[in-house]
Amino acid sequence: MSIVERESEDVVDELDWPATRLSVRNLRTGFVVDGAYRPIVRGVSFDLLPGRCVAIVGESGSGKSVTARSLVGLAGRGAVVEADELTIHHEDVRSFTAKQWRRIRGSDVGFVLQDALVSLDPLRPVGREIEEALRLHGWGSRRTRRERVLELLRRVGVPYPEVRAKQRPDQLSGGLRQRALIASAIALDPDIVIADEPTTALDVTVQAQVLAQLEEMKARGASIILISHDLSVVARLADHLLVMRGGDVLEQGAAAAVLGDPQHEYTRALIAAVPSEATRGHALTPGATASPAKPAPGAVVLEATDLVKRFHTSDGTVTTAVDHVSFQLRAGETLGIVGESGSGKSTTARLALALEPLDGGRVQLHGEQWAPQPEKRRRRLRGRISVVYQDPLSSFDPRWTVERILNDALRSERFDSADGKAARVRELLAQVGLPEAVLPRFPLRLSGGQRQRVAIARALAPRPDVIVLDEAVSALDVTIQAQILDLLAVLQRESGVAYLFISHDLGVISHISDRVLVMKDGAVVEEGSATDVFENPTHPYTQALIAAIPEFDPAVVRGAFSGTAADTEPALVQEGV
Repeated sequence: MSIVERESEDVVDELDWPATRLSVRNLRTGFVVDGAYRPIVRGVSFDLLPGRCVAIVGESGSGKSVTARSLVGLAGRGAVVEADELTIHHEDVRSFTAKQWRRIRGSDVGFVLQDALVSLDPLRPVGREIEEALRLHGWGSRRTRRERVLELLRRVGVPYPEVRAKQRPDQLSGGLRQRALIASAIALDPDIVIADEPTTALDVTVQAQVLAQLEEMKARGASIILISHDLSVVARLADHLLVMRGGDVLEQGAAAAVLGDPQHEYTRALIAAVPSEATRGHALTPGATASPAKPAPGAVVLEATDLVKRFHTSDGTVTTAVDHVSFQLRAGETLGIVGESGSGKSTTARLALALEPLDGGRVQLHGEQWAPQPEKRRRRLRGRISVVYQDPLSSFDPRWTVERILNDALRSERFDSADGKAARVRELLAQVGLPEAVLPRFPLRLSGGQRQRVAIARALAPRPDVIVLDEAVSALDVTIQAQILDLLAVLQRESGVAYLFISHDLGVISHISDRVLVMKDGAVVEEGSATDVFENPTHPYTQALIAAIPEFDPAVVRGAFSGTAADTEPALVQEGV
C-alpha cells in the first residue's frame, strides 16, 4: 500500500482517535564531556498514537538515534535529558529512576536495534535470549516461557522455530537474526516499539520481510517510532515524519505532505538523492553540473570465463560459492552485480581482482591472462585494476595520514622529482573533490564521505582501466552516497574507466549500471541491460527481488498529495509542534 493510499484510508474523525501513548514536547539532550556541555538534540516534539508510525529521518549525526534513546532513558552516560513534557501512557517519565525505566522497558516499550549480531548475546541461543526478556519481567513459568518463545518466532516469520531457538546468532542469517531481535523486543507485547535503522545493510528481500513484520505490528495496534535514513522504508511505514539535521527538526508533518511537498531545502535534497532507475543518467546532488552524454562503451578490458570457486569447511563440506560465472566489461562501462548475501557476488569480485585462487575458469585483463597466474607475472598489470571497499577505514592504516596513503598508492609510478609526486597527489585530491587541507589528517579525523573519497583517490592513483567497487556506498548516508555516485559518474566520463559495481541495493545498481548481472546461489540467473533487467525481468528470482524494493517515487507521492495533509492527522500530532 502506498503512503498516499494509507493516508486516505486512515482519515477518521478526530474524536475517534484514542489517547496518545507517548507525548514529547521540546526534548533537549546533551552530553557533558570534560566538564563542558555539548547539545545534541534541540526542541523535538511529537505525539505517538495507537496503530501509527512516527519516523525520524536524517543523516549520521543528525540526532535521530539520540532522540529515540532519550525517550526511554537510554541516552547514555553523561547525558542530560530535558523536556517540557515527556509522558508514556500519560505517566511523566522525566524523573524516572533506573529501576522505574526497567519496569516499562520491554513491557511498555520495545527496542529493535540495527545490528542484531551485536545486540544479541553471541554466546547463547536466541531462544534463551528471548526467554530472558520474559523471565526478567516475571512472565509465566519455564514451560510457558519456552512455548511463548516458539510462538514469537513463528509470529515474526522464523521457519523451524524449534531448531532456530537453539541456535546462536552467528548460526543465523542476517534476516533471521533481525527477526529474532524483533521477537525479543515484542515478547511482552509492548504498545510502543522503537526501531532504530532496523533494515540498514539488509538485502532487499530480507528488508521486505522485516518491514512486513513492522507493518503487521502496526495493524495489531502497536505504535512505532522508526529511525531511518532510507526514505523508501519511511514511505512504506510512516504516518508522521520528522526531518532532523544537526540536532534540530527542520520539517515535520504528515508523511505524505513532507515527502510529496517538502518545504525545506534539506528535505528536498534528501528526496532528490534517492537513487533509482528513474535517476539513471542524472545527477543526484542538487545544483550539480549536468554531465555530458556518456560515450558508448569501448573495447573489452576485463573478461571472466566460467569462474568457479569452492570453499571447504572443517567438517568436509564443500560449498560452491561461484558456479561458472562469465562476463565481459568494456571501457567506460559499469557492470552491476546484484544478489542477496551468499549469492557469490563479492567472491566473484575477489576472483576478478585475483585475490582468491580460482578452482576453474579464467580472467583476462586487456586480453592478457590475469588469473590463474603467478602473482609475480601479474605484477606489471596490477596497477590497471584497483578496488574500493565498503569500509575504507578498515582498509587504511590508521597510523598513516592521507598524504602517506596516497603516496603509497603512487609507489609504482615514476616521477622526476618530489614536486612532481606532490603535484600528482594534489591532482588526485582535486579529482575527488577534496581540499589539500586533508593531507595531514588521519583517517579517523575524516567524515565517512571524505574517507570514501580518499579511497577512490587511492584507487585512481595508478590510473587503472578497471575499478571494482564492492558495496562502496552501502554504509553512507543518502546525501553522501549521492555525492559519491555523482563523483563516480564524472570520473568515468572524464577518464573512460570501467566499473565492476557490487551491491545489494537495487536502487543504486539501477541508477549507476549500464548492464546488470543477477546472481543467486553462486550462479548468474539473469543478465542484460539495466533497463531490460529492471523493466522486464524474466527470471522468477529477479522478479522477486524487484518486487521487494520498497516503492518511493516522489513524483507519484507529489501528484497524489492533495495539499490538505493536516486533515489526515489528528490534532494531537499537530498540537504544540
